[in-house]
Amino acid sequence: MSNLSYDTAWIARLGEINYELSNNALAWLSENQLSDGSWGAASPYYYHDRVISTLAAMIVLMRRGRRNQDRKQLEDGLLALERITHGATRGLQSDPNGATVGFEMIAPTLVEEAESLGIIKQQADRILGRHSRARVQKLEMLHGMKIDRRMTHAFSSEMAGTDGQHILDVENLQEVNGSVGNSPSATAYYALQLRPGDARAIEYIQRNIDINGGAPNVAPFDVFEPAWTLWNISLLGLPDEETMNLCKPHLDKLMAHWKPGTGIGHASEYTPRDSDDTALVYELFRRFGYPVDIQAVLSYEEETHFRCFALEANPSTSANIHVLGALRAAGFDSEHPAVVKVLKFLRGNRLDERFWFDKWHASPYYPTAHAMIAAHGLDNDMCLDAMSWIVETQNPDGSWGYYRTPTAEETAYCLQALLYWERNGGKVLQRRIEMGLDWLRENQAAPYPPLWIGKGLYCPENVIQSAILSVLAAR
Repeated sequence: MSNLSYDTAWIARLGEINYELSNNALAWLSENQLSDGSWGAASPYYYHDRVISTLAAMIVLMRRGRRNQDRKQLEDGLLALERITHGATRGLQSDPNGATVGFEMIAPTLVEEAESLGIIKQQADRILGRHSRARVQKLEMLHGMKIDRRMTHAFSSEMAGTDGQHILDVENLQEVNGSVGNSPSATAYYALQLRPGDARAIEYIQRNIDINGGAPNVAPFDVFEPAWTLWNISLLGLPDEETMNLCKPHLDKLMAHWKPGTGIGHASEYTPRDSDDTALVYELFRRFGYPVDIQAVLSYEEETHFRCFALEANPSTSANIHVLGALRAAGFDSEHPAVVKVLKFLRGNRLDERFWFDKWHASPYYPTAHAMIAAHGLDNDMCLDAMSWIVETQNPDGSWGYYRTPTAEETAYCLQALLYWERNGGKVLQRRIEMGLDWLRENQAAPYPPLWIGKGLYCPENVIQSAILSVLAAR
């Protein structure tokens, strides 16, 4: 998984606790400042990602930067932050998928700290200032609640800052691997402010940073990565004996982590479970002939949709799409109440009545392609609407890319959907598929831009490569 400036900046704060760890992270930040002076994903430009990444990096440089190079980067960063905060009202509204994970609670803590250090002007009635006031109100609403490792909020524990630590159940916050929510940034916050120098937290961070000092959005992700990779491979149909033997150890490990009634989460060492991982892994098990009960998927059902996590602010489109795929794999037809519910939810959340955005991925091609695959045979009219949008938005060179620049990942998703539709009796213009395949063959190599949404944008490379290979192996 690619590294994030945001998480790395939190580790760089640990100078008084672990000088070497902190210095390596600081060096990584120095090497990864963007040409405009900001931090975050170079492409696509996602405003929420740039705001928290740049604020987090500037704060640690102000606190720890001592070299001439640091001063130059501070000057460039100050100019970048002024542009970012000045245009925040319009910029934050421009991100089609909305906020990054925990943004509405994390950003205000960074803003107030940056203001106190003199890094940025007082935000007052600007949108980032209004976020700060909203955070205070939310903290008041959370009074009496205690966030522990069973709640997904633990992933963003640093949102508590110095004034909201009363909402954290510190005694029960850590996972067995020493992390807080499998998040390097939340774990660094824990080791800095809640349990200064905690050995298990520091050991977790040391295990999960790369040789250059960078830290990922989440670690480990030993359910998410093999599950999505195998799901992509399974689109090719039942594997031969040799391939099945290669897949089986990974499937067996997923089965070992499956809990009847609630399913699975993104990692084996992560307490919360969710419908997105549960539904996709259920469908995967059914494709590979593993016995599993649909009740785990049904346990996430709400009145109008299927929740991804408990207490989530808004439902996930892709989680509901994957639930639909699981329900179909379980043999539920289009008249089943759960299927009717999900189809109604998806129809009501389309843009232009043809495609979807989702809070876990920056590109609409990811949920739209997965929706075509999940809804096939259950709502073919909806699938045809989605296919027409995919075909109409193909670039002249055969590629796809929502953010103006074509990507191998987005092109693979679109081809997955078109090939799946074709294999199951649908009509697709062969010229469109061949154009896409020709482009993908020439542009399949990494690196890939980070399109997945966590606290910032990140890239799970093996998952993306498996999507690409599932297409190229099909023809």
